[in-house]
Amino acid sequence: MRIGIDLGGTKIEAIALDAGGVEVARQRIPTPRGDYDGTVRAVRDLVTGIESVAPSPAAASVGIGMPGIVSPATGLVKNANSTWLNGRPFDRDVAAALGRPVRVDNDANCFVLSEAVDGAGAGAAVVFGVIVGTGTGGGLVVHRRLITGRNSIAGEWGHNPLPWAEADDRPEPPCYCGRSGCIETYLSGPGITADHARHTGEQLAAETIAARAADGDAACSDSLTRHTHRFARALASIINVLDPDVIVLGGGVSHLQHLYTAIPDRWSPFIFSDRVTTRIVPPQHGDSSGVRGAAWLWGEGEGQ
Repeated sequence: MRIGIDLGGTKIEAIALDAGGVEVARQRIPTPRGDYDGTVRAVRDLVTGIESVAPSPAAASVGIGMPGIVSPATGLVKNANSTWLNGRPFDRDVAAALGRPVRVDNDANCFVLSEAVDGAGAGAAVVFGVIVGTGTGGGLVVHRRLITGRNSIAGEWGHNPLPWAEADDRPEPPCYCGRSGCIETYLSGPGITADHARHTGEQLAAETIAARAADGDAACSDSLTRHTHRFARALASIINVLDPDVIVLGGGVSHLQHLYTAIPDRWSPFIFSDRVTTRIVPPQHGDSSGVRGAAWLWGEGEGQ
């Protein structure tokens, strides 16, 4: 049995999968915000609790997805917006509390791993996962194996510059990372809102812009057109480097249904090929992809 943990800022969710990837149990508790030791205890108690309702002949493997990474240089958590985890040896402390090894990875990596193993990208050799919500991240899976890279930043395409910049893309918006013109500043939900405000003076959420565009609002339609064109260019640069079989979209922006047809209609001029057969698809497991992917951090036959 595999147990996956999705460690969020407000909740911690656990799921148990059997050998075939079928969910056999699920539990959720509030996150002890600001309390590092309490968070370690909460994860331990979730694991023991879910094992009590979904018993296994052997100790379950445990994978944890979190909004940050364990630095390969220091072994400590970095870049977590659950800031009480930063600078702490979280994976080692949870392993000590459980008396078994655990695997910890970024929640975007867990998303794409879930979709590559038994989701929308199942059966594909190369799957690139895109998370576009309040930020823009991603992950890469090759032959069902998560590729994290030498510096644990594989898939972090959101902090590359928007390619093939055009007049409408300037001036380049500032990014929290300290640079300007990052893909994230254009494609994320707040990026859509900011772009619409720059052109109209009106502050609207991305969902509202999409709804008004569907009702015939010309300014909102123009904002979605700019966003789609930028999205197509940004993904074209990924295809030129990785040439994935499938791109799976996740996060709140992935609910904009026009993206799945409009992006492929626009990316071909920027892709260095005479044809493009890469598929772009929504996630099969939706909001459960992260916790399922955490369980799949252990491959077949591992962790037993």
